[in-house]
Amino acid sequence: MTGIADTSFDPVRATEHLRFVRHIYQMRTLGLGTGFFAVAGVLYEHHASAWAWALLFANGYLWPPLAYLIASRSVDPEYAEYRNLMIDSALGGIWIAVMHFNVVPSALLAVMLSADKISVGGWRFFVRTATAQLFTCATVWALLGFPFAPDSSMPVILTSLPFMFVYPMAISSAAYGLARKVVRQNKQLDQLSRTDPLTGLQNRLHWDDSATATMTYCARSSKGAALILIDIDRFKEINDFHGHLVGDAVLRRVAGTLHEVVRLTDTASRIGGDEFALILMDTGLEAAVAIAERIRNAVEDARFDEAPALRCTVSVGVATTGPKTISAAMWMRHTDSALYRAKELGRNAVVVAED
Repeated sequence: MTGIADTSFDPVRATEHLRFVRHIYQMRTLGLGTGFFAVAGVLYEHHASAWAWALLFANGYLWPPLAYLIASRSVDPEYAEYRNLMIDSALGGIWIAVMHFNVVPSALLAVMLSADKISVGGWRFFVRTATAQLFTCATVWALLGFPFAPDSSMPVILTSLPFMFVYPMAISSAAYGLARKVVRQNKQLDQLSRTDPLTGLQNRLHWDDSATATMTYCARSSKGAALILIDIDRFKEINDFHGHLVGDAVLRRVAGTLHEVVRLTDTASRIGGDEFALILMDTGLEAAVAIAERIRNAVEDARFDEAPALRCTVSVGVATTGPKTISAAMWMRHTDSALYRAKELGRNAVVVAED
């Protein structure tokens, strides 16, 4: 994450993030509501104290609406919800230890909490949440004196059945709905042009697709990528004083510079009127900054036959994938914040997103 909050408001992204928060709230309510009975069966056999029952009730029925309230009112609902999911896993580790590793409900908790994390954030997010779960489980187990009672009685198995059947069905239903949505979106994308006609670069639709695919590739391969955002400085003034024909020439020149630096594995796109994006696969921060500086220098040195006196510059933001970059939208926001700081520094600059 960058050290500077993203103060820009995008209603489309805000709606998507709140939809994501509502979806997780529904899944959390169902999962913890049925999981309550799985843990309750063990607590009953252990003659648990009142405080243990109170904590279980709070986790099962008070935490879901509280988590929804926290995420929905956050300035960054998506990031807040991922943090809530980390808390879910940590709490699951606590209950596994409290149940003395009773095998049926403990296995169910571990598997279900893993399945939803993979479906939401991929294997990288799963590793982070599983680590939190293991840590809290080990800590509480040590505090309790390392009790171990894996045998599951028939009553415990019966109380685990709702969690065993209902929650996987809900996850499968959500996955099916997502798959149907992806199919519909792919059909729509196939019907639209994927190339910007003026610059020959990929358009915004293709960039969104490429960014998501890049995040998936990085999560599965443990490799990194870099995102460069380029914004032409004072482009409106160029259009106003020199005309749109010169403005188009500037856009083509910037696009030509990107064509010169991209490899077959990279993706260069025009994502806005005067904004460009470059995804560099298997590229570290140092190499990405060097490429960004090369682009900045090339544009600064460019001359235009249509307007010999024109001197054009660009501001550039750079960000690499990392453990806190969970989604393509987050990656974009980190890079956009760096680009905004480049503008604040006086333009014609390259700025790296803060960790």
